[in-house]
Amino acid sequence: MYVITTATKKIIALKKRIRCLQGGTSAGKTVGSVQDLVDRCQRDEKPTLTSIVSESFPHLKRGVMRDFLLIMKEHSYFIDNRWNRTDYTYTFETGSKLEFFSADQPGKVRGPRRDRLFINEVNNVPFETFEQLEVRTKEFVILDWNPTNEFWIYEEVIDKRDDVDHIILTYKDNEALDPEIVKSIESRKNRPGWWKVYGLGLLGEVEGKIYKNWKIIDEVPDDARFEGFGLNFGYSNHKTGLVDVYYLNGGYILDERLFALRLKNKDIADAILNKESDKLTIADSAEPKSIDEIKDEGVSIVGAEKGKDSVSNGIQLVQDQQISVTKRSINIIKEYRNYLWQIDKDGKILNVPEQGFHFIMDAIRYKITSLIRPPKKGHHIFRPEKAGFNIEERLTPERKMRRTGQGYSKYRV
Repeated sequence: MYVITTATKKIIALKKRIRCLQGGTSAGKTVGSVQDLVDRCQRDEKPTLTSIVSESFPHLKRGVMRDFLLIMKEHSYFIDNRWNRTDYTYTFETGSKLEFFSADQPGKVRGPRRDRLFINEVNNVPFETFEQLEVRTKEFVILDWNPTNEFWIYEEVIDKRDDVDHIILTYKDNEALDPEIVKSIESRKNRPGWWKVYGLGLLGEVEGKIYKNWKIIDEVPDDARFEGFGLNFGYSNHKTGLVDVYYLNGGYILDERLFALRLKNKDIADAILNKESDKLTIADSAEPKSIDEIKDEGVSIVGAEKGKDSVSNGIQLVQDQQISVTKRSINIIKEYRNYLWQIDKDGKILNVPEQGFHFIMDAIRYKITSLIRPPKKGHHIFRPEKAGFNIEERLTPERKMRRTGQGYSKYRV
């Protein structure tokens, strides 16, 4: 339920041109900002243009844009023919428009002027992009972020300009939070680094980050060599993650293919067969029945080899590689940024990953580990073409449609 919270009231009360919203997890920064902007658009006496921007379009679409649409629909503000699904622009009854675009679109960043601007998770946006957008904004700019580390806003904006409001929000400013989420947040009070950043909303460095220095790239280069898939099973409580892995110039490139709940094994097989490659899929070996069912569909697949210290050793192997991620792989990026080692009550980092942001990370580890350390000699690898499989004959019309890319995007969530 989207209600007016303390966070929303604090955001609305800001008056200066640059409105900096630093805060912890679930503090209501993004939702409060959207509520403020929607209210202003509805009350405008003259038409205005508001821009909402984030680091990439997939990030935008699955984050703040989703919040905007849910808020509009929940409060019965939304009128379907006012939402332009091509330009991602909503036109209010007042004539005011609210548009969405990503910070990696140079034409938009250096494009026409606007009245109001909201940059979501501004710590992932370069300073030059902020400058280009800010100088083209008439009224005010809202910036929000989690203070996981220092970045340009502390060096160039806060305490450097006299037109800046800077507030810190925490989960306690968000009365709309489910009690279970509050309980989950407060259960981490014994972790000083995490609690400082995500609990108290203060600048710090989250301790125990597992992977570092991965690069985000626009897309998979044409000359990258496809190496196969990494697969981690989920169903009702956890999402199934399927990742395409490529090799180029001594490093690996990751491209998210699936991340969704309630996927049947035939759905997973379709997604793999859609690539039209017999490259090997490495899957979670804890699901032998699922592996066999996917294999029966004509997929070249084996379970990941596990054993003592296989998780920590596999993580080390991945971290030793040069890793790039396509910008559309929003769930890979999210897990990468939140994949942490467990920390005990004394603040000691343990050699065990935290649960919660490991689903796609596990799939990546399965595949990359298999490329660096191939399956042991004698480990049977099923090859559909050698077994006499005719994949086309096995596909129903619906599944053929998915292979061609139609009706398939619903599994990228």
